[in-house]
Amino acid sequence: MDSSSTTLFNSFDVAELALWIFWLFFAGLIFYLRREDRREGYPLEDDTTGRLEPLGGLFFTARPKTFLLPHGHGTRTVPNYERDTRVLAARRSAATDGSPIEPTGDALVDGVGPGSWAARPDYADLALDGRPRIVPLSTAPDFHLAKEDPDPRGFTVIGCDGQPAGVVDDVWIDRSEYLLRYLQVGVGLTGRPALLPMTMAVVEGGQRRVRVHAVTAEQFQRVPQTKSPDQVTLLEEDKIVGYYGGGHLYATPDRQEPWL
Repeated sequence: MDSSSTTLFNSFDVAELALWIFWLFFAGLIFYLRREDRREGYPLEDDTTGRLEPLGGLFFTARPKTFLLPHGHGTRTVPNYERDTRVLAARRSAATDGSPIEPTGDALVDGVGPGSWAARPDYADLALDGRPRIVPLSTAPDFHLAKEDPDPRGFTVIGCDGQPAGVVDDVWIDRSEYLLRYLQVGVGLTGRPALLPMTMAVVEGGQRRVRVHAVTAEQFQRVPQTKSPDQVTLLEEDKIVGYYGGGHLYATPDRQEPWL
């Protein structure tokens, strides 16, 4: 081996080469992910003018990709630049970009702030076998509540104002994940059904009651309804959860005031 080749291999640093390969790969990964995360919700919309902020170009927007939806629900192509055209019953609190909006109507059902909801497809989420995934326990004879847990059926539901809103008359189970998703509350004297997300309920088995900190007893009367008595669509789920989420800020006037 001559002196020139010896010098070449003596100065070659394998660790440095591996480091450069890693940095190039990592930069490429970031570039790829930043393009992919712009498939939905882009282009951005200017707060004050409503003008769409242009992204465009190779480096910012992913190429449109078409996804096959399960159970014969067709396809979805993104990005598609479709905008949410709903008119909100709200006003801007200030003229500057990023200012919060203030509700001008019933914030719990108008989809404002923490009560907002996405326009998801209006069909039920389906399990692998094609059946509705979330259904009342009364229509699913092959499921039962664990005997170690309290059965909330018959429990009184108490709103954040300490008043009784109704009685739990059924529970809705998730066939795919084997857990409770909703309590069905028969509200007031009419027994109007209202779905209550389990994540927003505190079950007190010893007292045979369910406490809800999101909304008052009276506000259970306006919980969004399902079209079907034995299944809930993706859109309906978003509206229901948004209703209770909005209650954490809008249920009572004092919740909108500063803490200090």
